[in-house]
Amino acid sequence: MNHKTKITGTRYVLAVKDLAKSADFYQSKLGFRSVWCEGGWHLLYREKFVVMLGECPDDRSAFETVNHSWFAYIDMENIDILYQEYRSGNVEILSEIEDKPWGQREFSIRTIDGHRIMFGQEIK
Repeated sequence: MNHKTKITGTRYVLAVKDLAKSADFYQSKLGFRSVWCEGGWHLLYREKFVVMLGECPDDRSAFETVNHSWFAYIDMENIDILYQEYRSGNVEILSEIEDKPWGQREFSIRTIDGHRIMFGQEIK
């Protein structure tokens, strides 16, 4: 193991059927901001959560990959506020917010492309 390296962040690269529709969902429903869009790609972020959407209209959707559609676990603060934001914004909530025995308060959502995201906050 090289102890001189340092991971400074992550970016999730996701295939989507309709880039404009998906980017609009991330912005209008999930609160992301656009950074860049060109050549079938769209880079968006919300705080430290960065996604790069690539348009792949002929590929299978994440809905078709069933459990392989999970792509991110987002550690955060003030999870109850985000949960209420998404609930009131009609985002598809897959699992209601609750405290888990492994010390996390969690909930999950599904995007319009079928990608699933888990949000969690450490229980103090």
